[in-house]
Amino acid sequence: MLVNSMHAELSLFSGAFDDLRAADLRAIREAARPNPLHLLLWSDAVVRRATGRPPRFPEAERRYLLEAVRWVSRVTVTDRPDAAPPLPRAAEGEWPDPTADAADSGRPGILVTGCYDWLHSGHVRFFEECAAYGDLTVVVGNDQNVRALKGPDHPLFSEQERRFSAGAIRHVHRALIASGMGWLDAVPEIDRIRPAIYAVNEDGDKPEKRAFCDARGIRYLVLTRRPRPGLPARHSTALRGF
Repeated sequence: MLVNSMHAELSLFSGAFDDLRAADLRAIREAARPNPLHLLLWSDAVVRRATGRPPRFPEAERRYLLEAVRWVSRVTVTDRPDAAPPLPRAAEGEWPDPTADAADSGRPGILVTGCYDWLHSGHVRFFEECAAYGDLTVVVGNDQNVRALKGPDHPLFSEQERRFSAGAIRHVHRALIASGMGWLDAVPEIDRIRPAIYAVNEDGDKPEKRAFCDARGIRYLVLTRRPRPGLPARHSTALRGF
């Protein structure tokens, strides 16, 4: 649906946008062309009426995630599920690089690594905090290494999907896939990009990472894991259930 707002056309769609996945994010990307995208987010009450159960993630958390998506121009909570059509499904195909057009701003480079298998509000908050220090590069672990570190049931989503999901967040300047192995699987990417800062959460703090950064003159930044004020703490392991 197209609407006219202050003489500018907007693409308008509605939905619960609960438990977003890479396919949902690609649908959002496609819906944002060529017009800015305005999403009507179903309230918790609407989700309960429409589905017979509460949303997996509450309204405030769903809104926080949507507003962090780089292709979303506006989010409005609605109590009318029929106020706009649902978002069309994304076309199938390869996963494009969502950060391919990013231009360096001249700010320091900050880099983070991780699996990011179940992208949630905690990840978004981490990206948001890291981006305050400079242009953020997120390097997701390759599938082979994630399996080696976490077990045969990992990852739930492919490296291409995980890179796309991380890169869909507006705080992320660049999203890559690690080409190495082990806890320092992103060494080739770090040596190529040469970031000023390597950031981790407290649970990702490891002596070998600190030593690696010291040897290369990279600032090693350990951030405290904390949710956005007013939102619940999230952990991928709890969401997966294993």
